[in-house]
Amino acid sequence: MRRTDTLRGLVRETELTPAHLIQPAFVIAGEGIREEVPSMPGVERFSINNLVEEAGEVATAGIGALMLFGIPNAKDEFGTGAYDDEGIVQMAVRALKDAHPDLVVMTDVCLCEYTSHGHCGVIREGSTEVDNDISVELLAKTALSHAEAGADAVAPSDMMDGRVGSIRHQLDEEGHSGVPIIAYSAKYASAYYGPFRDAAESTPEFGDRRGYQMDPANAAEAVREAELDLEEGADMVMVKPALPYLDVVRRVKDATGAPVAAYHVSGEYSMLKAAAANGWIDERAAVVEALTSIRRAGADAIVTYYAKEAAEWLR
Repeated sequence: MRRTDTLRGLVRETELTPAHLIQPAFVIAGEGIREEVPSMPGVERFSINNLVEEAGEVATAGIGALMLFGIPNAKDEFGTGAYDDEGIVQMAVRALKDAHPDLVVMTDVCLCEYTSHGHCGVIREGSTEVDNDISVELLAKTALSHAEAGADAVAPSDMMDGRVGSIRHQLDEEGHSGVPIIAYSAKYASAYYGPFRDAAESTPEFGDRRGYQMDPANAAEAVREAELDLEEGADMVMVKPALPYLDVVRRVKDATGAPVAAYHVSGEYSMLKAAAANGWIDERAAVVEALTSIRRAGADAIVTYYAKEAAEWLR
């Protein structure tokens, strides 16, 4: 049953199609801007008008969803740009939904791109620690502003305790009960985020994020985090990164039975790009194999910077 491609197809257990992929995108202020991210070959930061054009190409490739990350003009210690009704993400969502009403626009809900210190929440006065409860209030405010702009789903990535319940309550209270929450439930304090922090200009000015992101040594904790988020109202849970945590993807899927996403992060992407550029791997074959492994582990959806390229390869 392995002898020909047709025979292999008859017994193939795992399906990978463009419909399983989510394209991340970075949006910045300005007009006519397309800036390549040096540490992520092929990935660009777009002004809104160019993002709308790019989103059309994403949709044409057969990808139904886009995950939006905003880079504001100015930052402050409270991340006020995150919940500004005229913020970069809010304006981008409106433009995307006007131009591509059938494209599912998901928004990253976090403060790290908007805070002057680069942490995912507000820093407690006289300390270097994040104030969880104040941060949760601002995250819920951010999620609501995204929903009111027209976002189809909100994705809190901050790892503050209780933020899913707070966001669900706020959305329901303000008439957005139909907006799903895609919770970054198991987001690890990983070494694979470097290129993203380049792209989003969100490297912490001091310390690190190990006080609120997960210890890479833990797996049972990821299951507990996912179960807590589902109890608070999450509609899908996410594991991030993907490839170093395939065992976690499987454990979360088996334990919860809920829809599970996995984020094939910037470092994973850049390693494949670098190896391919040096002629060390067949890029197309390696990428499809990697994404298939994520699906095989139990992910229903994959957030990947390779989405548009992979969609073309899978056709």
